[in-house]
Amino acid sequence: MNRGKFLATLTGTRFPTPPIWLMRQAGRYLPEYRAIRATTRSFLDFCYTSEKAVEATLQPIRRFDLDAAIIFSDILVVPDALGQKVWFEEGEGPKLEPLTDPVQFGRLSRARLADHLAPVYRAIADTRAALPKETALLGFAGAPFTLACYMIEGGGSRDFAKVKLWAYRHPDSFGLLI
Repeated sequence: MNRGKFLATLTGTRFPTPPIWLMRQAGRYLPEYRAIRATTRSFLDFCYTSEKAVEATLQPIRRFDLDAAIIFSDILVVPDALGQKVWFEEGEGPKLEPLTDPVQFGRLSRARLADHLAPVYRAIADTRAALPKETALLGFAGAPFTLACYMIEGGGSRDFAKVKLWAYRHPDSFGLLI
């Protein structure tokens, strides 16, 4: 079985050149990415449309000699799937309706998580099926603290003051959140 250069390297096999993959492989630098992105209402719609996520994942593989593909998605699909309002501002990045207290956190629901993320799961399966066998498929996830920061701060932060305050004032709910 040809496991490909990327996976073989992880088990200690040496090659004259290391396996190649890029952070943010799919993205605005590709004209074909911009074309498919223009067909979606929002960045989250792009992430949740499995056919388009598959296409965005495969575009750099077709264009470059890469040893691994990175699934096209975003770490903030998790808070969105929990029911927190998430959107992306052009030129500013992600925004979330911030969690301000444990009661608000308690209103988030894991009940809809699997159904809401089904298109992401489908994109992973369909991408794996479409990739050459020797090309690894990489996923990614936000660390629990990273997601908690976005969820409490409502976006990026320089000092994470709201997160620190929450952790100090509400340690039990903070523990559940992370």
